[in-house]
Amino acid sequence: MGKEFERTQRVSHFLHEELARLLQNSVRDPRVEEVSLTGVEVSRDLSHAKVFFTLMKDTTPDERSEITAVLAKVSGFLRSQLAKASAMRTVPRISFRFDESVGRGRHMESLLQEVRRADADLHGGASTDSDADSDSLG
Repeated sequence: MGKEFERTQRVSHFLHEELARLLQNSVRDPRVEEVSLTGVEVSRDLSHAKVFFTLMKDTTPDERSEITAVLAKVSGFLRSQLAKASAMRTVPRISFRFDESVGRGRHMESLLQEVRRADADLHGGASTDSDADSDSLG
């Protein structure tokens, strides 16, 4: 059981790195330039891989759907390139999924900043050192 888990992790890591490289260097569609891979889940039998991605800019649901469709179209090309770059007997089928968690994280961060500002206003503008540190990071 442990070895199977190790194998899926190794394949997942390999696919993540190689797909990121291929998307950056080999796919010429300008809509793919803003894509950033956030993770890869490989099935236990290594036949399927879900590739999660997000975009560097805020987009509408229609734009996300369009980019997902573009990625689906190039998945065959990417799979063939992966086969050339690896010693795997079979390369998993690739499906792309938009990763909603990054957008939710951005939204949560903006809500937290609003709460910090409201709290500072309520308490006369006094802020703690940790608030100042987190504001400088964001």
